[in-house]
Amino acid sequence: MMNRIGILGAGQLARMLALAGYPLGCEFVFYEPKAAPCAANLGRFIEGSYTDEAQLKAFAEQVDVITYETENIPLEAATYLAELKPVFPNPKALAITQDRFKEKTFCQHHGIASTPFIAFESKEQLADCDDDFFPMIIKTRTQGYDGKHQYRLNSRDELNHWQQPEHQDGWIAEKVVRFSREVSIIGARARSGDIVFYDICENGHDQGILRQTRNNIDDPLFEQAKTLATQLMNALNYVGVLAVECFEVDGKLLVNEMAPRVHNSGHWTIDAAKTSQFENHVRAIMGWSLGASDSIARAIMTNFIGEKPPIQSLLVHDDIHVHDYGKEARPGRKIGHMTKVIR
Repeated sequence: MMNRIGILGAGQLARMLALAGYPLGCEFVFYEPKAAPCAANLGRFIEGSYTDEAQLKAFAEQVDVITYETENIPLEAATYLAELKPVFPNPKALAITQDRFKEKTFCQHHGIASTPFIAFESKEQLADCDDDFFPMIIKTRTQGYDGKHQYRLNSRDELNHWQQPEHQDGWIAEKVVRFSREVSIIGARARSGDIVFYDICENGHDQGILRQTRNNIDDPLFEQAKTLATQLMNALNYVGVLAVECFEVDGKLLVNEMAPRVHNSGHWTIDAAKTSQFENHVRAIMGWSLGASDSIARAIMTNFIGEKPPIQSLLVHDDIHVHDYGKEARPGRKIGHMTKVIR
């Protein structure tokens, strides 16, 4: 009998989960409000609203377990589905990680340092913040990704002139910290509670979008990163892959944000780890043993954003692996990546 996994969302992360799961004997059903997503041809596809309980119920009846490729799905949909089939990561983890204020408050409650922050509804509530809180990054509490809905304000005068857009879920202001680098730690936690971690990813961003990452084998902050991620995963009773993005400040890690899913900074694991993050997510949610997460080589992963180079020009290099997502090119959109493996 096939093991059938339902995925909320049908973009490139869902696509890569399916590509990792098929060799393990899994089948996939994708649920997505938008027509013709890039994962649709890798399994059954249901185009439906996240508020349509009849459609969601029909989706749940076709699968054994449910996961998601983005934290931006409505919590109500995940909560409803969890009454019908197991949903991993659980709705509690989704509720916390899809809201930047709840996320940072959760870290604070568990003694894990993050960037200083202030939650607010109207910018007038920031009038009493200290001058040394500038520069700040203003973000929506929900829905923002790849630099969307983010505004850097360097002074109180810029704050006074900022035209605050409407956003129903509120806002958060984060103090800009001087960091030496941006890193992420990616772990997978099984239903049994077993956890494996991948080598620290050292990340380079441009305008809020991840451009390049590399696995930093023997990173001096690896143990520190594993400790904080273990605390978070255990506190959430987490199942699946979790990515924790951090800033390094004076040898210490400050949590920037968490992603309750497979993550762009872990794409290198497909070509340069014993078991990819995608396979380990499938293993975790299915209740199976996790695979070894050791790096088998050093790797540099580069995103194709907006356009991609001619594939043939890359394939002449033996150490480069290309991943095309089958998505239409447009500015600012991730349409593929390549991984350079260094042995």
